[in-house]
Amino acid sequence: MMNGADSEVGRLTTVMLHRPGAELKRLTPRNNDKLLFDAIPWVGRAQEEHDAFAQALRDHGVEVLYLTELLQDTLEYETARQEIIPAVLADRQLGDRLADLTRRHLEDLDPEDLAQTLIAGLAREELKTGRGLVYDLMDRHDFVVDPLPNLLFTRDSSVWIGDRVAVASLAMPARARESMLTRLIYTYHPRFAATQHLYEPWLEHVEGGDVLLMAPGVVAVGTGERTTPAGVERLCRRLFAAGLAHTVLAVPIAQRRATMHLDTICTMVDVDTVVMYPPVAYSLQAYTVTPSDGDEPRVSGPRPFLEAAAEAMGIERVKVIDTGLDPVTAEREQWDDGNNTLALAPRVAVAYERNVETNARLEASGVKVIRIAGSELGSGRGGPRCMSCPVSREGLPALP
Repeated sequence: MMNGADSEVGRLTTVMLHRPGAELKRLTPRNNDKLLFDAIPWVGRAQEEHDAFAQALRDHGVEVLYLTELLQDTLEYETARQEIIPAVLADRQLGDRLADLTRRHLEDLDPEDLAQTLIAGLAREELKTGRGLVYDLMDRHDFVVDPLPNLLFTRDSSVWIGDRVAVASLAMPARARESMLTRLIYTYHPRFAATQHLYEPWLEHVEGGDVLLMAPGVVAVGTGERTTPAGVERLCRRLFAAGLAHTVLAVPIAQRRATMHLDTICTMVDVDTVVMYPPVAYSLQAYTVTPSDGDEPRVSGPRPFLEAAAEAMGIERVKVIDTGLDPVTAEREQWDDGNNTLALAPRVAVAYERNVETNARLEASGVKVIRIAGSELGSGRGGPRCMSCPVSREGLPALP
């Protein structure tokens, strides 16, 4: 496959990243909660850490694509511009007059400036042509177009399953434009010509961080506040209709700040091995969804997640490497994304260097750990997996 993936651990060949930029500089104590960012990072240091992350991937033979550059290329096409500008201005809070003035402003921008504005936002004071009641009543610190600080986490807005891309339907309104921009790239950029879309942003909520490709044909999907049961059901139907999966594991997760998605408590580091937060490793349940002869998929369970996964994958058991060393360390390192690893190949994974005990456990289990700094990158509550969208991976050999 030129583009696509059927596992979490096949050798990574191409990845999409977003280098943090001006959108992070927009964060203040006044707006970071609204913009769903956990802290206010030191932007320059975050960029240095991200550059080192990207270089570590290149050093291991991975092609790195940058979302901003892809978006700039995409906005060279008038059809793409005509689609995205009205979509961005569909916010009813703007009113007709301010929306029209903003539309004219955006239409006058060249592709590079438009891409930057769609990502970093448009502050009230930057819209020099602004006027009217809505504009006059805005606070001087308000945004006409909000910035997207969470665009850093490219895994959330799309996931490749087989040779198709599932563009996420993000649950939080503050992040909805991330899916719009990602879909625009996959629709109009020549690199992705003829790519078939498995899922779309206007469907029931499904977020990429909840989707784990456990093995070819086996997909686990976390479900809670972000990815809804209705979203999992829709995704199941589409996977089965496309012949991309024979089993989907629907995994209910308790939604908390540190367990936002399934990949915040479990990621894969080998064809049969996961790194997992100990308090949930053996209590996590899964419903097994399989195709049926009728219109509706067959649902069974619940049963222990690890047991259901092993059966679907056709192996005796799924091996577990615990996050941390003891309950206190496990909780701290899980908060610091200790189990949000990015596999570059079987038994080769990128992890934050700060999670000392988890990394030691990984290495003791035969996993090569590529350590990266994350003191500022991690301030948004996301690790190497969250910050990367694999565009292509090599297929895996059949399990013995």
